[in-house]
Amino acid sequence: MPIALFALAISAFGIGTTEFVIMGLLPEVAADLHVSIPSAGLLISGYALGVVVGAPLLTLLAARLPRKTMLVGLMVLFIVGNLISALAGDYGLLLTGRIVAALSHGAFFGVGSVVAAALVAPDKRASAIAMMFTGLTVANVLGVPLGTALGQAFGWRSTFWAVTLLGVIGLVGVALLVPPQPAEHNAGVRAELAVLRRPQVLLALLMTALGFAGVFAAFTYIAPMMTEVAGFSAGAVTWLLVLFGVGLVVGNLIGGKGADRRVMPSVYASLGALALVLAAFVVTAHGQVPAAITIALLGAAGFATVPPLQMRVMDKAEGAPALASAANIAAFNLGNAGGAWLGGLAIEHGLGYTAPNWIGALLVLAGLAVALVSGALDRRKQSVLVRS
Repeated sequence: MPIALFALAISAFGIGTTEFVIMGLLPEVAADLHVSIPSAGLLISGYALGVVVGAPLLTLLAARLPRKTMLVGLMVLFIVGNLISALAGDYGLLLTGRIVAALSHGAFFGVGSVVAAALVAPDKRASAIAMMFTGLTVANVLGVPLGTALGQAFGWRSTFWAVTLLGVIGLVGVALLVPPQPAEHNAGVRAELAVLRRPQVLLALLMTALGFAGVFAAFTYIAPMMTEVAGFSAGAVTWLLVLFGVGLVVGNLIGGKGADRRVMPSVYASLGALALVLAAFVVTAHGQVPAAITIALLGAAGFATVPPLQMRVMDKAEGAPALASAANIAAFNLGNAGGAWLGGLAIEHGLGYTAPNWIGALLVLAGLAVALVSGALDRRKQSVLVRS
């Protein structure tokens, strides 16, 4: 793999760390800034909103820029956002820093996926995308636990200083190692927006949203599920999250290898496996060993969907893939928010802590149904072309 992919992965590691590490620092942030835990929780929601807004907006605004220039600019924005967070003396400024950093998130992964795919031979594109996303998955295994420990030992601002440094390292890596890539020859707001009117692009975005709604319907409530149902101690949850993170890394790499061979069969297989794991989790959540195994499998099956879904969007957005690729990252975050909301609704209505698992399975099955429809449309089009 080209060394430029490691520069993209380091940047992804920093972005992934800043997205998720706040979850482990909410008590410290709330106490220091004199706000409630629910108010501190809005720092997570604000970040997600920034991703959803920033992904299409910044991609459109910079559509005519060379891709490397855009990536450098996005990393500068990421650094500025985390610098604001590190210096924040009040809640409002911290929320501002979170949103500024989030604006770069979706556009970076969207444009970065296009750049990564262009660095390798056509039959290695999905693996190249998976390599970049490895930075995001490793952030869950190393970045988040280490960032949480750092913040608990030296104050939450120290974590944001560390992430700012990661951003600087990523920026230098992108500037020095990523080769120049021009913008698409027909790039522009009109060309980029046009791809979002293609039915197959919209279907691919819907697959992503439904698939990750299923993952986060369950994962959002993993802590109470493990303590109240499986019987783990609160301290064991950290190690269960590490298991989930290891699953993410493995699944991401497997998904990349599979998508290099055939994209849509990989989509079918990964979504099907994810639905089975979530359905099984309804039962396995009642025992500690099976629950721990299922958590790792959930991470693996969940992120095995990422490379093939990202490739599907890029393939169907041929000619102007940057916006569609960034929109797919926004779809991930919309799915995360929607799945968490539905899972919480089930718990509030007294269906129990395992209810989010079967709700997640149903959401993923809906995503699989969309994928089957999309594949059928491909076969119909190919059949028409053959007859003509």
